[in-house]
Amino acid sequence: MKTHTSWSAWCSCVLVAAMLAWALPSAALAQEAVIRKNLPERLPNLPKIDEVVRTAIPGIWEVRIGTDLFYTDEQGNHLFTGELIDTRTRANLSRERIDKLTAFDFSKLPLKDAIVIKQGNGARKMAVFGDPNCGYCKRFERDVASLRNVTVYTFLYPILGADSTAKSRDIWCAKDPAKAWRDWMINGTLPASTAGARCDTAALERNTELGRKHRVQGTPAAVFEDGSRAPGAVSADELEKRLVAAAGKG
Repeated sequence: MKTHTSWSAWCSCVLVAAMLAWALPSAALAQEAVIRKNLPERLPNLPKIDEVVRTAIPGIWEVRIGTDLFYTDEQGNHLFTGELIDTRTRANLSRERIDKLTAFDFSKLPLKDAIVIKQGNGARKMAVFGDPNCGYCKRFERDVASLRNVTVYTFLYPILGADSTAKSRDIWCAKDPAKAWRDWMINGTLPASTAGARCDTAALERNTELGRKHRVQGTPAAVFEDGSRAPGAVSADELEKRLVAAAGKG
């Protein structure tokens, strides 16, 4: 009799657990639907919502629009921005989430839109976002040129104004873009003007969109084969360390 009672109790527990497992996802979907409905109705100018997910904080949901994060309550009554910090670990949960959303997959970079410079055997690879009017980029380019056995993919990223766009066009449309880039960045030799010339500059627009998608907010910005990045004009020694680490040899 005790065995039968124990068996019945065990079955009941399993049934309750199964019902809870089914109910939790359903409740989450319903809550997501409420948020997706209320926010656009109340904020007509809000861009299209890409994703709504629970956060680690009970009752607070993340609303993702592109790579921008917002937070709201379960009814979408309030919308706010900011950073979620786990005070126990001091982890910046918002930053970790954005880093994941904007991470690079080197194998998927549109390398056809980049200036390619092979140094030595070119076995190692790195990508660089650079603006021709960026002083730090010029210093950085000298350090990049000193590296051995690396292929450098430079994505022209004109974010400093109209003249940056004009110079990027002249470099991209030059007979030898790699030479034009290095001549300007290292030697200070202006590329010949290509104004009025027939040249497909759509790559420059795609580079701008690529950088925005991955939140490249300044130049220079280096990206390595493992997807890691180094913002700013890091030294040649630091670049060498990062190249070694990215190749799995560190």
